Amino acid sequence: AYRQQLAEKLSRKELPLGVRYHVFVDPPGPKIGNGGSTLHVLQCLEDLYGDKWTSFIVLLIHSGGYSQRLPNASALGKIFTALPFGDPVYQMLELKLAMYIDFPSHMKPGILITCSDDIELYSTGVTETVTFDKPGFTALAHPSDLTVGTTHGVFVLDPSSFSGKGGLEYTSCHHFLHKPDIETMRQCGAVCVRGSCSQLSSSGDDSDSEMDSECVYTDSIFYMDHSIAKQLLTFYKQMGTLCCEIDAYGDFLQALGPRATQDYTKNTSNVTKEESRLVEVRQKLHSLLKGTTLNVIVLNNSKFYHIGTTQEYLFHFTSDSKMKFELNLLSAAFSVFSDKAETLDQSASIIQSILEPGCFIRPGSIIEYSRIGPEVSVGKNSIISGSYINLKIDIPSNCFLSSLSIKINSQVKYVSMVFSVEDDLKKSVKLLSDIHSLQFFGVSLLECLDLWGVKVSDQLFSSGNTHLGLWTARIFPVCSTLSESVRMSLKMLNSVQHMSAFKLNGFKLLSVEEMLTYKDVEDMLKFRKQIYDEIRLQRRKEKSDL
Repeated sequence: AYRQQLAEKLSRKELPLGVRYHVFVDPPGPKIGNGGSTLHVLQCLEDLYGDKWTSFIVLLIHSGGYSQRLPNASALGKIFTALPFGDPVYQMLELKLAMYIDFPSHMKPGILITCSDDIELYSTGVTETVTFDKPGFTALAHPSDLTVGTTHGVFVLDPSSFSGKGGLEYTSCHHFLHKPDIETMRQCGAVCVRGSCSQLSSSGDDSDSEMDSECVYTDSIFYMDHSIAKQLLTFYKQMGTLCCEIDAYGDFLQALGPRATQDYTKNTSNVTKEESRLVEVRQKLHSLLKGTTLNVIVLNNSKFYHIGTTQEYLFHFTSDSKMKFELNLLSAAFSVFSDKAETLDQSASIIQSILEPGCFIRPGSIIEYSRIGPEVSVGKNSIISGSYINLKIDIPSNCFLSSLSIKINSQVKYVSMVFSVEDDLKKSVKLLSDIHSLQFFGVSLLECLDLWGVKVSDQLFSSGNTHLGLWTARIFPVCSTLSESVRMSLKMLNSVQHMSAFKLNGFKLLSVEEMLTYKDVEDMLKFRKQIYDEIRLQRRKEKSDL
């Protein structure tokens, strides 16, 4: 999926052409986390380029994961999440390259590590540049509220080398805290007062009270020079096979700085799955990296945004968020719709889609890569992705609808997943007797299954008997056309909302997990391309009419 999308972008000249692009997949076996992936990428670069790789400037974007909290990115990758601006539309990949465009010319050979679902916006003085040229590690730091610090990495900075004034400062870090509680931040000396230690965003809406409020400096992207990268690669080769998840932030950065201790190696509270060797691997990494400098580039006038969940995605793209203002996000990007005012509210977000005259999109909803027919009404705060809706229907508020092409026995079929934007697709139970606690659109899954005529049995979940949840529940019907799959899934939702039976007998049912296994990337991209070509054609026609 990634290679195909990259090839298409390059053929359309939507990416810089003088760059080598690689897609590296984690080795088969247990999950190794983004830290393990980083080590594996170093190995892949050495395999491809020999010693030459140590002279490269590398941007490493972690973009794996199932994207269970933003499932419209699950099939084709978070790094290819579409954004509501650009002609043709920008995706996360182009935005990342645009944001970091000045870095390579001020960077010694090394690796810059980032994730695919965050956005860092900053402003510096005309003469100030962000430079990655020091040995060891160098991280960017952003002023954030203390509550934000509890879900990020927090820097305990050297107060003697840092004033909190100006747009940009170079300093060093005593100690890196990974997702600390507020008490730990205070005890370790990570908390600053905004008025004296930073100048906040000058977007004009920061009140005096915010200026004097407390803040911590949180992490985003970080760089390591090649001597560190080589040490980590040697460590990876010595380990042989990794059999546990390593966090590039938590497990690399916590070992750095003069006040780093080994305590974190035994703390597994933030770990999704505790493997027996995790503590041992962390301790080895700690002894390898301890004493290494953690340089910090403090961007006093910056913001860090995360768009990895349905709620964040809706908030940043449709409300009057600061990010929408700062990036100048549009209510309609590279789309075709009628001039009728009622069709589109300014707070909706339409991305590479065709809205036929007569359809109605309520405030706060996002439509991407879709074709919406004339008799369709979409409720508030909904997400519609990759769908073709050509029937008379009212889609309720807070609805998440995403359609996938799949291939089973060499035949292309279609499945549409439908949920509430508030449903928890990560939640799972271990016993069939507990599935009543799972919620689908605010209703117990057990009640929903009864309405749909789906039997509760060991065959209900695709994960065997381990993770029983919305992600693995075989509830979505396989159909022969895209529009039919949308119709069936919306009927399922309608039956739950009106507590009326809608039997799924006779359909092959898949879970979201299985949809991703069977996904047909080519067919999904073909549908997007059809929309793209039609919009281009319409644009040309409008120009010639003028």
